[in-house]
Amino acid sequence: MANLHTTFAGVSSPNPFWLASAPPTDKAYNVHRAFEAGWGGVVWKTLGEAGPPVVNVSGPRYGALLAPDRRLLGFNNIELITDRDLELNLREIAEVKRAWSDRAMVVSIMVPCQEASWRAILPRVEDTGADAIELNFGCPHGMSERGMGAAVGQVPEYIEMVTAWCKQYCRLPVIVKLTPNITNIRLPAQAAKRGGADAVSLINTINSIMGVDPDTLTMTPATGGMGSHGGYCGPAVKPIALNMVAEIARDPATRGMPISGIGGIGTWRDALDFLALGAGNVQVCTAAMVYGFKIVQDMADGLSHYLDSKGYASVAEVVGKAVPSVTDWQYLNLNHTVKAAIDQNLCIQCGRCHIACEDTSHQAITATKEGKRHFEVKEDECVGCNLCVNVCPVPDCISLRTLAPGETDLRTGRAVSATRQDWTTHPNNPMRHA
Repeated sequence: MANLHTTFAGVSSPNPFWLASAPPTDKAYNVHRAFEAGWGGVVWKTLGEAGPPVVNVSGPRYGALLAPDRRLLGFNNIELITDRDLELNLREIAEVKRAWSDRAMVVSIMVPCQEASWRAILPRVEDTGADAIELNFGCPHGMSERGMGAAVGQVPEYIEMVTAWCKQYCRLPVIVKLTPNITNIRLPAQAAKRGGADAVSLINTINSIMGVDPDTLTMTPATGGMGSHGGYCGPAVKPIALNMVAEIARDPATRGMPISGIGGIGTWRDALDFLALGAGNVQVCTAAMVYGFKIVQDMADGLSHYLDSKGYASVAEVVGKAVPSVTDWQYLNLNHTVKAAIDQNLCIQCGRCHIACEDTSHQAITATKEGKRHFEVKEDECVGCNLCVNVCPVPDCISLRTLAPGETDLRTGRAVSATRQDWTTHPNNPMRHA
């Protein structure tokens, strides 16, 4: 049986599945139940400094993007950091850690960008017995809350400064949580590393508005007739998160830095994607809110069975395995050639491939043959774009066939070259390398 135990930035946990800082980790009651269900760790919902807690709206706090069958595609959240007293949170964190010493207890923190504020709270968090801290540089409502969050997470100089304070005044590992509301995720990650961060976590939520009420033409969801942008999460953000994780994993300036992957993880396959692209563990929120804490059991079982089936003994063996396969477009092999192929034994004659290709692609799929309904790829028109594969409702009915070197590409009339050639050296590139 594969070993799911992980050590992330010096923090040990029985599996790589942590609950992210969010409503599910807001109090001891929740966290006890989460650990009973099998979660390897939690990131306690973000603490603010001592004094009057933040004030949340009474509702609605959440919005959703639903598929026609009401499957949740995206989730929107306007809830702020914890609205519970700091003293109460600290007591409960200590209580839970004493009861679950083998689980990872990470505490999320967000206080003003003032050295005194960080210096005051860090020793108190450390005294709880927590294993690490996570700096919340991602909350989309950070300026409303405490003059922090994404507004600060977009400024690399502030990230570096606050991270350095935390390393100075705290002995615990420091994880920096990054905002996706930025053009280049590499820059805040580099800043975190310069500040001494032990790891980064990403992504936090994306600024979003869910929609408009068609009857009133006002934003929805709304509080008393008015609404605000929220933080977008759930399955729809996973591709964005994966790209940003991979960017940090392959950046020479941050390569090797531990990454905690967040964003749309609800299955073991989702987790595997993050791990293979450089994450050392994963954090989950939306899936737990939709399906309950026991979803971790399915994720852990699935990942364990996968590792066993592939001969891996531990999670660490798959971390970063896919990173070498990620590159920039200009380095892709332009001599690689594929053609779509339809398995006629599996085809149900729905015609979706033909419509998609005929109307929006390359007119490379027939609708009839010898006067009868028939869908077949015209290789002299096919560019191997993969659209037909994506719209086909039958698994494995349409696939892409790689042309062998020397085989004639009927679209161009030229033999496929065995020589690798990318855009940097292509003769059509006016700025090509010599």
